[in-house]
Amino acid sequence: TSDSVDYYRLVTERPQASLGFRGYRVLVPYTAKPFYLLLASRSGSWNPVFFAMLAANALYCSTAACLLVSIGHQVVGDYAVALLGATLFLLNFTISNSHMSGMVDSGEACLMMGVIWALFANRWAALPWLAILGALAKETFVPLALVFALGWWWAAGGQERLLDSRIAWIALMATAGVATVSTIQSIVSQQVVWPWSFAALMRSDRSILSGFLRSILDHNFWFVFLWLLPLGAFQLRRMPRPWVSASFLSALAALALGAYVDARGGNVARSMFNVAGPLLSLSAAAMLSNAEKDE
Repeated sequence: TSDSVDYYRLVTERPQASLGFRGYRVLVPYTAKPFYLLLASRSGSWNPVFFAMLAANALYCSTAACLLVSIGHQVVGDYAVALLGATLFLLNFTISNSHMSGMVDSGEACLMMGVIWALFANRWAALPWLAILGALAKETFVPLALVFALGWWWAAGGQERLLDSRIAWIALMATAGVATVSTIQSIVSQQVVWPWSFAALMRSDRSILSGFLRSILDHNFWFVFLWLLPLGAFQLRRMPRPWVSASFLSALAALALGAYVDARGGNVARSMFNVAGPLLSLSAAAMLSNAEKDE
């Protein structure tokens, strides 16, 4: 795809303004650079850049899966179910066709799992650092992670303690993420790029309703969620309420962002999967496990 071509160039060249917004997503391509330099003269008939991107994406996807196993065991108390959840996560259409195919969504998925892990571990101080890395992976990470953390905080009783330290860490996460996005864009563009200027630039000429319909009616959207959503919905009541609330709200935020920029179904589905896919995968695994026990 044209996206992969641009990320290909980020592995072999310096970020350039001519790449547009993709030129700001440096985390995964720069993770691939050491693999590329190591393999450039040793890859034979293999394309060293695509192999390097595959290695980098595999690193992020496998890290996300390991975090999901750890969290899954904490939630359901059964490693078999947790491993099945991670397996369903990795077998999803978007992992093989997007996250592992020369794109950069694996970085966003991995760091979203990092946010989930930090919230489960009550390590709110890790959120600003995750926001910095996430902003370097993909600018959409910042609003999605912010909505996720706010949803988690609210569902965990945050509305009763508006001045607790957790809201301060969330505010610092938002500040760090927005500052990182603005800084990397300014460096690449060689001029100051304010966050609101970038947001206005990304606005589609189409209406929000049109962008919304084009997102949910696209076949690529349903390739991701056609089986995952119904299977995962059955056991959501067993999942921690803050995780369910945060995933739901951030998935809605991803859909709203997609409608705003007219991102189409595949792009929207990737972002929605990154925030809600881990929960739905674990919930689906719990449902399948219970169905087997009932037999």
